[in-house]
Amino acid sequence: MDLAVGSTNPAKIAAVERTLDRYEPTVTAVDVDSGVDEQPRSIEETVTGAENRARRALAATDAEYGVGLEGGVARLEGTTGLSLIMWCAVTDGDRIERGGGPTLRLPEAVAERLADGAELGSVMDGLLGTEDLAEAQGAVGVFTNGLTDRPRALGEAVACSFGPFLTEYYDIDE
Repeated sequence: MDLAVGSTNPAKIAAVERTLDRYEPTVTAVDVDSGVDEQPRSIEETVTGAENRARRALAATDAEYGVGLEGGVARLEGTTGLSLIMWCAVTDGDRIERGGGPTLRLPEAVAERLADGAELGSVMDGLLGTEDLAEAQGAVGVFTNGLTDRPRALGEAVACSFGPFLTEYYDIDE
């Protein structure tokens, strides 16, 4: 399986490699523009960023699939606070599939800083005295006390977006 990932972020690359390990993927990291703000602030903007990354990565290579991963924040109907969200998009050039990853409520102190226009990775690095947390365990790793981490959480979105390409169940006649 030959894949182009629309990012050079090690956590995103690891998410794709780990999730699709049994398919022995060859992964090419491609630095592409998401076409959305550095900090997407809605489901729509986060999904659009993932789609753009997938399409642009595929267009820049001869891969079978383009993969785009995007993390964002959003206020979700029926829940309180601001949530961290993760989305993936996969395209083979003809169709595009999308899948979401885990979602979790952010602490109010973090949400307030994001409301002022900051980006989650920078906020987390500032709070924790770290550098490039988004390229390692990510905010999800911190806020789950290591029960998951960014590559694993993003991997769930990868699995959900690749599913329709890997199973015949999406082709079942009604």
